[in-house]
Amino acid sequence: MSFISEFKAFAMRGNVVDLAVGVIIGGAFGKIVSSMVDDLIMPLVSLFMGDKGFKDKFFAFSSQSFESLAKAKEAGVPVLAYGNFIQTVIDFTILAFVIFLMVKGMNNLKKKEETAAAAAPAPVELTKEEQLLTEIRDLLKK
Repeated sequence: MSFISEFKAFAMRGNVVDLAVGVIIGGAFGKIVSSMVDDLIMPLVSLFMGDKGFKDKFFAFSSQSFESLAKAKEAGVPVLAYGNFIQTVIDFTILAFVIFLMVKGMNNLKKKEETAAAAAPAPVELTKEEQLLTEIRDLLKK
């Protein structure tokens, strides 16, 4: 088997393609969650905190004071940007919770399908006597 045909066989396996699709959709889903946090949740948090949220929280290792993280970085001062870390943890927590809900929902659907399949009783085979009685009943109906 040539190198190219071997690579083609590897790349076209179902699980490799599924993984690629999962990574692409996961990246897009991550952007959706980040937007939800940045545009919907953090403005509500800002109402309670009285400022712009966590992203601009920092500690500058300098005697100077800076009004924003961007200005401190622009000045070349080493900073501890703990607000961005908190924001990333919030993003991750929300993403993990949403994925948990999705997996839980999928498991519930799968469980319902399994229960429905198990609940459908197998056709009971009638004894000869019951078959005869059934035939007599059907004849009497006619």
